[in-house]
Amino acid sequence: MATAFQTETPDPLDVSRPELYAEHRWHEPFRHLRAEAPVHYTPESAFGPYWSVSTYKPIVHVEALPEIYSSSWTNGGGISIVDRPPGEEPLPSFIAMDRPRHTEQRRTVSPAFTPSEMARMAGDIRRRTAEILDELPWGERFDWVDRVSIELTTQMLAILFDFPWEDRRLLTLWSDWFGDIEVRKDPVGNAERTRHLHDMGAYFKKLWDAKAGQPQTPDLISMMLHSDAMNHMDAQEFMGNLGLLIVGGNDTTRNTMSGLAYALDKFPDQRALLESDPGHIPNAVTEIIRWQTPLAHMRRTALADTELEGQQIRKGDKVILWYISGNRDESVFADADKFLVTRENARRHLSFGYGIHRCVGARLAELQVTILLEEMAKRRMRAHVCAEPVRVAQSFVNGYKSMEVELERY
Repeated sequence: MATAFQTETPDPLDVSRPELYAEHRWHEPFRHLRAEAPVHYTPESAFGPYWSVSTYKPIVHVEALPEIYSSSWTNGGGISIVDRPPGEEPLPSFIAMDRPRHTEQRRTVSPAFTPSEMARMAGDIRRRTAEILDELPWGERFDWVDRVSIELTTQMLAILFDFPWEDRRLLTLWSDWFGDIEVRKDPVGNAERTRHLHDMGAYFKKLWDAKAGQPQTPDLISMMLHSDAMNHMDAQEFMGNLGLLIVGGNDTTRNTMSGLAYALDKFPDQRALLESDPGHIPNAVTEIIRWQTPLAHMRRTALADTELEGQQIRKGDKVILWYISGNRDESVFADADKFLVTRENARRHLSFGYGIHRCVGARLAELQVTILLEEMAKRRMRAHVCAEPVRVAQSFVNGYKSMEVELERY
């Protein structure tokens, strides 16, 4: 039987509220939902009515039925809980498409993330990771998010896009604006977001034009340019796919890297186990991706009346798949709130999604975090978290704005 759940908020089970994530208080409402209402209807929220799917099995069920539960932007939204404001032009991307267009466009960029490409890039990732770690100060406080997580992932994005190195922090700026669902509720903030995304589109259009008519190179712009499925995109679809690839390559990996430092400090017994045997690193990487869950949810839209766990879903209903909760489902992950470097089934996590929309860059994310841990182990580097991190105040990107740490040797 679930424990009593008390709160003064009008709807304690509206898990879209940003303060739950800013204040790291999302655990209890999701625990309640998993125990009492794994498929729960919220009739009113800042994002309108929606269904919460909070346990592992029904999340996988929905993901496995794209013909019933659509990802397409044409249904009023896309992949997040926020609906497109009236009059706003859509930003289509392949993750917000159904088959066959999804398949065609995904196939265009997937060669950038094959095992052979990971092998080709591994040496460069290791070199850059070593350089960043060697520049960190010992015995004094600094922001791990800015100095390590953002810098490593932004450098990787610059390489993937063949983006001018000196302007690479623009990728971070655009990623933050693109993935911010809270600003979409404010007309002034949303207008500023639109301006930033148009700046992004204009910048990338210059890169696109410079590569037009040139032989194909292994960067994402060239791959799109040389693809029949993506070389005729209009400006909105171009921006949508750019935003998807930037957020997917930046926010997810960067927040996993920040969550890694936080988890190792929060669970010193697991840190000691990892420090004593680096052979645990591959599994620890999978486990931190589960434990952190860098994207809290994905949205689907019902294309027909259907039933889910005894609940009647109506055509057009918004269905939110809470990965952040499915990854804490105790029926699948014992002691799910704990970070356990030897967890046997960590790879069953939902952080990369499931089915046709599973994250195309999953291998690259795992590789980057693996190399970070390996290079920290070489230096016997431990990051002590000096204070609770400042977290992102929204229910889509489950992330960190800043986190003060101090390095010590073990």
